[in-house]
Amino acid sequence: MSKHRVEEMPKLWTRSFTLLVIGNLFVFMSFQMLLPTLPPQIKAYGATELEVGLVTSLFCIAAVLIRPFIGFILESSKRKKLVLVGALSLLAITTLYSLTSAVVLFLFIRFIHGIAWGWSTTANGTAAVELVPEKRLGEGLGYFGLSMTIGMIIAPSLGILLYQTLGFQELVIGSTILGTIAFLLLASISYSTPESVLSKDRNWKEFSLLKSTIDRHGRFPAIITLIASFGYGSIVTFILIFAVERDINEAFLFYLCNAVMATIARPFVGKRFDRKGPYLLVFVCSFLTIIGFFLLSYTYSVGLLIISGLFIGAGFGSLMPILQSWVLQKTPKERRGVANGMFYSSIDLGLGISGIVFGFLSTFFSIGALFQISTICFAVVMVLTWYDFRVTKKQVLPNKASLTS
Repeated sequence: MSKHRVEEMPKLWTRSFTLLVIGNLFVFMSFQMLLPTLPPQIKAYGATELEVGLVTSLFCIAAVLIRPFIGFILESSKRKKLVLVGALSLLAITTLYSLTSAVVLFLFIRFIHGIAWGWSTTANGTAAVELVPEKRLGEGLGYFGLSMTIGMIIAPSLGILLYQTLGFQELVIGSTILGTIAFLLLASISYSTPESVLSKDRNWKEFSLLKSTIDRHGRFPAIITLIASFGYGSIVTFILIFAVERDINEAFLFYLCNAVMATIARPFVGKRFDRKGPYLLVFVCSFLTIIGFFLLSYTYSVGLLIISGLFIGAGFGSLMPILQSWVLQKTPKERRGVANGMFYSSIDLGLGISGIVFGFLSTFFSIGALFQISTICFAVVMVLTWYDFRVTKKQVLPNKASLTS
């Protein structure tokens, strides 16, 4: 019986999907290597504190601005050329960082880097969805998301090492090499484009900024994504400062444990999503995240830092692919490019706004208290998820639905 069920399951790890996961890993590694080094580098060029802050802000603004346009283009275009344009643009822009020491030009490069990043992440994410069997969507996107997580954990440490031991020019060369590998891998993939996309002619007169930014089918889980990302933004902004304040020198262990737990949990979480849907998973992951945030707020030792990292990795690290799968599950196939753009923009907006809000609140509260305040966001996520479950229950299964079905 079990053998028959296994044989009926569509294959996930095809050659194309495997190469896309690996290629996306190298895209993220190439990008993330530079991320922690750009603020100190532009400061070395004489940038003010405001200009250092613009390194992140301009990038996020550009990524959010481009996604409606790439989402519209994805509604009527083959995937391969869009993926390769994104990868090649990232590669070319990476090399530009080593060619200038002028602050204004550096910030301009950062802005166009954000455009390329918004294009690439949206195109790659959409290509991944269409290479994953519908019955294994949650599982497949969980694995695809791991390529991002692993890249975000490994690459910054590698980038800092190269920056401190060899210098910025050598770091750019290393990032360029990884970007080249990513482009070659992505170029060797046989992509899948839905018939509804291939049969559609693009007409820019039909372009609507609102329609290409927001898909009404998946907007509810996208709002939840924004709220969760806003809550997690307090860690992104303050974890290293917090570790210094608490005299903990091993802050990297938080990220490592976060990534390890997310890696272990995601295959199980993805399979559960495919069988039972998002509701209970979002509840459990949000609750684990809340526990992790509270443990982190009381941390004065490496041991508790590790435990909090494990809880947040299992919680928030699993929550993101669940929310992406939920967004895409609700969205028609021809609109998945828009949906992916909406999902990634929700993350960017959440993190970007979070840095400003929690930066302001840090003048009134300790960082530990900020982590506790952040848990309100995940409590809101749980309430909104319960609300959607109740609405869906009334619409679809008024007498039979349960939280675990």
